[in-house]
Amino acid sequence: MSYAVQQPLAQQPAVHESGLGETPEEQAAGPELSMAAVPTALPRQSPRAHGTAFWFVAAAFLLNMAFSAVPTPIYVLYQRRDHFSNIVVTLVFAAYAIGVVVSLFLAGHVSDWIGRRRVFVPALLINAVSALVFIFEPSLPGLVIARIISGVSVGLTTATATAYLSELHAKARPSAGRRRADVVATASNLGGIGVGPLAAGLLLQFAPYPLSLSYIVFGAALVVLAVVVALSPETRESPLVRPKYRPQRIAVPKAQRAVVLAATMAGLASFAVYGVFNSLVPSFLATTLHDTSHALAGAVAFSAFAGGAVAQIAQARVPNSLLLRRSVPMLVVGLALLAGGMWAPSLPIFIVGGVLSGAGGGMVFKGALVAAVTVAPPESRAETLSLFFLGAYLGLSVPVIGLGVATEYFSARNTMLVFVVVVAVAIAGSVRAVRASTKDPELAAAVS
Repeated sequence: MSYAVQQPLAQQPAVHESGLGETPEEQAAGPELSMAAVPTALPRQSPRAHGTAFWFVAAAFLLNMAFSAVPTPIYVLYQRRDHFSNIVVTLVFAAYAIGVVVSLFLAGHVSDWIGRRRVFVPALLINAVSALVFIFEPSLPGLVIARIISGVSVGLTTATATAYLSELHAKARPSAGRRRADVVATASNLGGIGVGPLAAGLLLQFAPYPLSLSYIVFGAALVVLAVVVALSPETRESPLVRPKYRPQRIAVPKAQRAVVLAATMAGLASFAVYGVFNSLVPSFLATTLHDTSHALAGAVAFSAFAGGAVAQIAQARVPNSLLLRRSVPMLVVGLALLAGGMWAPSLPIFIVGGVLSGAGGGMVFKGALVAAVTVAPPESRAETLSLFFLGAYLGLSVPVIGLGVATEYFSARNTMLVFVVVVAVAIAGSVRAVRASTKDPELAAAVS
């Protein structure tokens, strides 16, 4: 896979969120407001320092995403203790997604203005605070509050860390393409979400203090990595006069609109698959497949996200259009096996379906993300990514809530069958839209 190499940010022309140059307000204000576009100089750092920071930021990105999924195998324990229904589990999970969406809308783009590090470090510490809430207030209201706080952290993290990795990589290896940064960012995102339930499931199965130990371990690690990231070099020059704060605008430059919106819909559909593994799969294993192992619940969730990360890495050099074309058959087969495993019932078929679904979803997610980030104007890259992740996390929550409600009135097997059919159609349609929107020769060259 080849990418158009971006110029260093300091050399890029100013591009506003409208993609049309100066706004009327800026034109009227004249030279006084134009000073806001003059960036402050960053301290000089060696490429080696940026290369080292790249891996520390990747580790912090992965761990923060991992913590967001730590409760996955623990939900069953909360259900047994407080007699939760599947609806309650999905609502607790949705509280996390609400935190993500609100955070993305209010602050996911501000690292474009104030710097990546000044957003990412607080994001890590916010998730450490959610760990404390999980530990000291494990009641239903506490779970909801902790999940909202964790969602806020992830909303601050996704676009910021993705842009931070891209810029660290560009400074560490200025003559290289962006392939490594794209692979590491998407693998940290999906791989991290898989590591969380795997680690939590193993701790539940083999260690004491099942409702607190996972949060203690991950919370401490988050604090350590926050300190490390705080000592890493900044990559985003802050303007002498910062722009007036505004929430995220759902606006994309007209020239890139078709690509970004189609990519966002593909991200939404692919994350709907992952939402099931992050919320209801442990319950399905216990009730439909009659296996109550915590380690297994975490491992099954991990297998789906690991399948996505491995598929992304293994096909790092595959042109983006081919990656998207391959993704749909992989995902459809995986979803069919996932539903078939519940109908058989067969745990091996269910697990294989999860791996293939995760792999296909990861391919869709990466292909859509690459399309969005490649055409995004450099001066508003985090803002464009915020829109993409906003759609993705809506997909993570809304379909799963519907699935949880449906399981209260219909069998899990029937609801899963309907779910996989709807998601397969949505994936196929959105991927086709992404590919169609990049048929313009200039855009096709950029994302191939």
